[in-house]
Amino acid sequence: MEHVKASSSRRPWVVGVSGASGTPYAASVLRALLAAGEAVDLVVSRASRLTLLDETGIPLRDAHWREDLAEWLARGADGKPGTFAGIGLDDVRYWPAGDLAAGPSSGSYPVKGMIIVPASTACVAGVALGLSKDLLQRAASVTLKERRPLIVAVRETPLNGQTLKHLVALDEAGAVVLPASPAFYAGATHIQDLVDFVAGRTLDAAGVPHTLYRRWEGELGGGSRAAE
Repeated sequence: MEHVKASSSRRPWVVGVSGASGTPYAASVLRALLAAGEAVDLVVSRASRLTLLDETGIPLRDAHWREDLAEWLARGADGKPGTFAGIGLDDVRYWPAGDLAAGPSSGSYPVKGMIIVPASTACVAGVALGLSKDLLQRAASVTLKERRPLIVAVRETPLNGQTLKHLVALDEAGAVVLPASPAFYAGATHIQDLVDFVAGRTLDAAGVPHTLYRRWEGELGGGSRAAE
């Protein structure tokens, strides 16, 4: 398995991708983190691999993760290949979801926090209950116990009562519960704009600077003008 070299100064964001529909959200978050100069530790669940293959036609193979990730991040939310170019992956570290001895499984491994995007209801339940059935859930549990930022971009509708209870439990544990709910005041004219809005709000919660969407400035009609 290829990894970047360890560095005492490296403090990445752990990005967990679970099996919910919404892999373009994860791609947008990853691109923006890298554009902001952030290091990333990536964990992709087994279920998410199936979703990624279904939504994009791209596999994510442990032995070829760098090539597969590059192809995924270059693709737009509309599925068009080569939409985004020049994405450097030098400071991305990939951990297989079944590797419970991986760095992010320990609280002594230095990270800034964790983003789960998209977060399925099964993932939400596992993290809320502390199941740690795979590295994604274990890393989230570690993030909570170490009092580090955890952003959970849940992607499901409608939500049943049990999931709502799990989301409340995550909120009470200190996580930011961020539904993947696009807004339209930013003047969206393309599916990528709606995806980038959710990714941008996710990065806002993490305190990472970006330019993914037009911010509200207190003036009505700004979105329609931006779309012109």
